[in-house]
Amino acid sequence: MAATSHLHFKITRLPISPLHSSFYGLQLSRKKGRAAIGVSSIICCCSDSVVSIRSVDKNEGRSSHRLRVQATPTLPFASSQSRFASKQEKFSPRCSPRNSGPQSRDTPPKRDTGIANEKEWDINLLNENVNESGTNDDGSTWYRESGEDLGEDGYRCRWTIMGGRSHDDTSEWKETWWEKSDWTGYKELGVEKSGRNAEGDSWWETWQEVLHQDEWSNLARIERSAQKQAKSGTENAGWYEKWWEKYDAKGWTEKGAHKYGRLNEQSWWEKWGEHYNGRGSVLKWTDKWAETELGTKWGDKWEERFFAGIGSRQGETWHVSPVGERWTRTWGEEHFGNGKVHKYGKSTTGESWDIVVDEETYYEAEPHYGWADVVGDSTQLLSIKPREKPPGVYTSLDFGSSSADDDSSDLPPLPQ
Repeated sequence: MAATSHLHFKITRLPISPLHSSFYGLQLSRKKGRAAIGVSSIICCCSDSVVSIRSVDKNEGRSSHRLRVQATPTLPFASSQSRFASKQEKFSPRCSPRNSGPQSRDTPPKRDTGIANEKEWDINLLNENVNESGTNDDGSTWYRESGEDLGEDGYRCRWTIMGGRSHDDTSEWKETWWEKSDWTGYKELGVEKSGRNAEGDSWWETWQEVLHQDEWSNLARIERSAQKQAKSGTENAGWYEKWWEKYDAKGWTEKGAHKYGRLNEQSWWEKWGEHYNGRGSVLKWTDKWAETELGTKWGDKWEERFFAGIGSRQGETWHVSPVGERWTRTWGEEHFGNGKVHKYGKSTTGESWDIVVDEETYYEAEPHYGWADVVGDSTQLLSIKPREKPPGVYTSLDFGSSSADDDSSDLPPLPQ
């Protein structure tokens, strides 16, 4: 199957005054499904560059925004018909139907695509133990293994591992599927895949969804997570993303992502989060920044908190030149719930404002994708059958941490 590469980067030349030298910066674009907020266009003139930042008026969309940090002209391996495709074609067509090996579905992960639904993975575990391998007509090889692991408290893990490589060992792929369950009601569905090609480009991706009972509230909870990583074999370029979502049966929801990447002399980072308590309170935030090896740094962050029509928004945009000159602009909004909004802000260039205006307050008190949605999209997870529990057997309770930890301390190092 031909694969399409999505390891793409894009550098945008920022519009600048003809009196100043130009530099390549981040393209900041609105992310679907989150309300756009911010202030009017800003141009910051520093000694070596001009930063042009445009925010989106909050009335342009109904949901809160997050700005995607992109720093990326298209790499040589990012065309729509990339060399990934030609390498992956070596794994198909397969042998005869009677003795066929696994069809390679492996493609590089796509940037900024979030967490896929289980139907997109098409996980199909074998019902018997298998250990087989073979060689295709083009000399490429394949293998497939499946089995079942058992443990305490009814633990069971069914798994399938498959993979292959080209005849000259310059390209290979691997994919693992699994489902886990035990007598506490815990269920897990997961995938891990990786690959590389002859040019040295490599990628890795993992995906999980979990059903369990919260040990404190006794509510059912579904958690989904994904990690994606890709690295160029010919450029000093690569990227990594970690996404997570958590839902419970009463509407409590948490979502977030950590991302970073490098393209030669430029690196960028982004973090964002959403928290809904299921009773009308919401917190959303975004923090993104970038830097070059020459010392130029720039970034933007904002936060909003609302409950019962009352809340606040605040943010900061900043830029640091290679010689250490810093420009910042801070802004804030206080929403009183009566149609009045207090707006204030200032910058290091001397501008400032402090006004009260008549303005409607809008925010999302509930996530656009919540408990009912994730339950409807998790039919395979919910259908996992645990081992039959013998009479008189009691399970041992685990009061440890959540299985979908959002701690960023385990992030791998930035691709070099």
